[in-house]
Amino acid sequence: MPYRPMPFALETERLTLQLWEESDAAGYRQLVGERGDEMPTLEGALDEIRGARESAPGRGIHLMTLRRRGDHEFLGYCGLIIGRASIDEPEIAYELLRSAHGRGYATEAGAAIVEAARVTGRTRLWSTVATWNTPSFRVLEKLGFRRDRTTPGENGDVVWNVLDL
Repeated sequence: MPYRPMPFALETERLTLQLWEESDAAGYRQLVGERGDEMPTLEGALDEIRGARESAPGRGIHLMTLRRRGDHEFLGYCGLIIGRASIDEPEIAYELLRSAHGRGYATEAGAAIVEAARVTGRTRLWSTVATWNTPSFRVLEKLGFRRDRTTPGENGDVVWNVLDL
C-alpha cells in the first residue's frame, strides 16, 4: 500500500473517534432509522460492524464512531470511504444522530479526519452530497472543500466537493 494507514482512534478537543464496537449496534440502528432507511436487525447491524472492523486494517481507511470525550454515548460516525471515489482519493463521510446536530461535531470530527488523511500521504479528498443537504455543504465549506461538479444520482443530483491536501 503506497499510503500510511489511518489511526484507529483520534481525539479532538471535545470528541473521541474510534473503530466501531459491537456495543455501537443500537446507535447504528437508530442512525439508519433516522435517515429513513429500513432499520437493520440487531444481528444485521452487528454483521456490518464486524465487517467494518475486519476490513479496516487492509484498506488503511475506515469510518470511526463519534462520542463526546469522557462519554460513551454514540453520536454518529466520520471517516474515509471509497464510496464514489477511490482508495487514492477517498471520500470523507459523516453522519450524526439528530440529537447531535447543530453543535459543530461534524466539523470538528471532519477536521480530524482531514488531518489524518493528510498524514497518510494522500493529496486529495472528495465528498459527494445530495443537493438538498445544506448542513453538509456548510461543514464541507468550513473544512476547506470546494464544489467541483454535479452529477445525477439515484435519488437526485449529487454535488462533488473536493479538497486538495
